[in-house]
Amino acid sequence: MDFDLDPGWSLSPVGGTTGGAFLGVHAHEKFFLKRNASPFLAALSVEEITPKLIWTKRMTTGDVLTAQEWLNGQTLTRAQMNTPMVAKLLARVHHSQLLHRMLKKVGAPMPTPAQLRDRYVADLPKPLRQHPLVAATAKRLKTLPPVVASTVCHGDLNHKNWLLSDAHKLYLVDWDQASLGDPAFDLSVVLINYVPRAQWGTWLEAYGTHLTDDLLARIMWYGQLHLLEAVRSGYNQQRYTEMNQALIRLQALVDEKD
Repeated sequence: MDFDLDPGWSLSPVGGTTGGAFLGVHAHEKFFLKRNASPFLAALSVEEITPKLIWTKRMTTGDVLTAQEWLNGQTLTRAQMNTPMVAKLLARVHHSQLLHRMLKKVGAPMPTPAQLRDRYVADLPKPLRQHPLVAATAKRLKTLPPVVASTVCHGDLNHKNWLLSDAHKLYLVDWDQASLGDPAFDLSVVLINYVPRAQWGTWLEAYGTHLTDDLLARIMWYGQLHLLEAVRSGYNQQRYTEMNQALIRLQALVDEKD
């Protein structure tokens, strides 16, 4: 692909499924290049949430190419997600007025709980709609959680989107699914996938809040929503092992709720 770069650049694809991310090397320096990255990447860089933004360039195709500092490091393990450093960085994201202002400026989506439910529950394949646990969960989600003041939500807090540099600084990357909404939307992903239920209170204290009845109810609601989507995604992609794992986690969450 022609990125309109000066002579002397070498590019190698890195990760992802969109084919838009590359390791770029120029004059013996390494850069992380991405096509059409999140439009509020500059604000994330200022807040030191993502690696430093070096430059932005609009190509002749109309696409935007960004170059960020290349950092040696590793993505977090599942066990590392249950640590204070993850809780504290996520709290910085949720509480950043700059990120909130910039994300709103670029027209980020602000889905309501009802819209999220309709998006995730609509068009469930017939075999899933007939599954007792899925059917009961879809019915339960008709009771909506309260609407709270919106914060910046990352939207895809998989452990592979957290980068721990060799200098032991943590970053959160891949902001393509960012939105404005209830922080419980993000919190539920981390808690239901990586933190044992008995440790939720401790993790949330590191985040800077307490596990109130209201917060717990919202986490449980969004957690069921996420797991229902994981079940549907696994089914549609014929990844039945992942689908069954999501069903097991959903059953455990429902049992805990009850």
